[in-house]
Amino acid sequence: MTVHLADPDHNTSFTKGVFLGEIRESLVFPFPELSSEEKENLAAILDSFRAWAKDNVDSAKQDHDGHFPDNVRSGMAELGLMGMNIPEEYGGFGASAMMFNRVFGEIGATDPALTVYFGAHQSIGCKGITLFGTDDQKKRWLTKCASGELIAAFCLTEPGSGSDAQAMRTTAVPSADGKSYTLNGQKIWISNAGYAGVFTVFAKVPVEIDGKPKQRVTAFIVNAHAPGVSLGKIEEKMGIKASDTRAVTFENVVVPVEDMLGEVGHGFKIALEILNSGRLGLAAGSARGTRRILDIALGYAKEREQFGRPIGSFEMIQRKFAVAAAECYAADAGWMLTASMVDKGGIDFSLETAACKVFASELAFKSSVDAMQIAGGIGYSKEFPYEQAVRDSRINMIFEGTNEVLRALIALSGLQQPGEHLKAIGKAFRDPLHSLGAIGSFLGERVKRQVVKPSFPHAHPALKDEAEQIATVVHDLALGVEKLLIAHGKDVIEHQFQQERMANVAIDVYLATATLSRASWAINKAGGVDKAQADLDNAKIFIPMAMRRARRNVRALERNQDARMKSLAERALETGSLTVAAPTDS
Repeated sequence: MTVHLADPDHNTSFTKGVFLGEIRESLVFPFPELSSEEKENLAAILDSFRAWAKDNVDSAKQDHDGHFPDNVRSGMAELGLMGMNIPEEYGGFGASAMMFNRVFGEIGATDPALTVYFGAHQSIGCKGITLFGTDDQKKRWLTKCASGELIAAFCLTEPGSGSDAQAMRTTAVPSADGKSYTLNGQKIWISNAGYAGVFTVFAKVPVEIDGKPKQRVTAFIVNAHAPGVSLGKIEEKMGIKASDTRAVTFENVVVPVEDMLGEVGHGFKIALEILNSGRLGLAAGSARGTRRILDIALGYAKEREQFGRPIGSFEMIQRKFAVAAAECYAADAGWMLTASMVDKGGIDFSLETAACKVFASELAFKSSVDAMQIAGGIGYSKEFPYEQAVRDSRINMIFEGTNEVLRALIALSGLQQPGEHLKAIGKAFRDPLHSLGAIGSFLGERVKRQVVKPSFPHAHPALKDEAEQIATVVHDLALGVEKLLIAHGKDVIEHQFQQERMANVAIDVYLATATLSRASWAINKAGGVDKAQADLDNAKIFIPMAMRRARRNVRALERNQDARMKSLAERALETGSLTVAAPTDS
């Protein structure tokens, strides 16, 4: 099985290229396909799961009861699902990222809380052992995780450090004999905590660097039943109620040195790599969840009559379905394309997984709200699935990096290479007599960037206009990024209005590119435009829609009301009142 690592320091990235005005087409064309063997295996797994779930998974009852029946958890293990992406040599199925995430999506469409159980175990809980564990660690822990004998959980978040993992306070102090570490601290919002037999825990280890004491985040594999480990009460949540979520406290927990995961100080990188995997699963689950709830709404819209006709015949309702169809097509294209990057190896997919997670999680929530609206009054009733879909889908915008944090990640990571380039040129201009070559090259490249747009030579001719729209936005974004960096330099890190705009452009560009690749593949595979009309329609709706949003965001990099927006926000924060009193109240 391919080692699933983004490795940003060494591997090329499609989205980072977009910030430079480049279209790295070989990373996104042709659209990926499963092998015949994988298709056969996937179909068998999905069929088995659907048949089992039909008889055993009652999502509404599990939501009401706030837990899974024992037969649900044991059934997942018996189906072999708890070892889907664990390598075969350690008892798992060894599924590719494409297969694993398609199964993740199927479970997501069946019951979101069950998906959390499945994903928290494999996508993040024991993923660190798969990626970074020694052979001994894998033999001792993964074999039991694969069978479902042990359930895994991921312990990163703390009361004082949510998205800011570097602010964690949990510590792991080495023993005098160097044989163990003593772990102290608390983690919160831990999915699977009550079921877990093993935790991946992140803690700060004291080290000495250049004679000075420092602390470095380090990962550990921790026996969930070790002395000193205790669990808090089950959290009462808005949605995914059957998922067991608790705080976990570690009080003088002794962890053998052989259960340190990776090296001292590598914990932050390990956490990021693990979360990259989890975000892709959330994207796939959100896309399939979107499809499920709107399929239910479609059935209702065909049957429910108002003014003597089905409500599905009214264009305001049809618009909701049409836009969601195109966006769901794009979301599926995005996660599949990214999964293929994971499987190929040698590609930095960190920003792509973030983009897919942001887009699909927001789509799933919006679609659930739209489905509820289409259902009207019954949508608000617990008797029907709509209100649970709204509650369950909301968490995905918070899970595994809030969407705000992921937008900042996309923008600041994307700015890194253009920023380094301009910094080097800035040094050259300070010593122009010895840097004429570098300055001349920069000026030549700048003129070329302003005049020459990138392109998609492998896009199908029927999508030529859409390909040009994406290429134009990529070109304009790069020019806007350069101006922004010249204006603000390293202070751009404080300009989050601008970061959000750049990230939104990058997300729309990636999803539009994935859609372009998917539709081009579908047309070629079908043997012509007429035989792939649905694919063409989806692409011709989504790409222009996404590029209109992107163009507005690019223009706003220069022309905006950021200062006034900041003034309104800071006034509200200072006064504790949202806005000025209404005339009736003065």
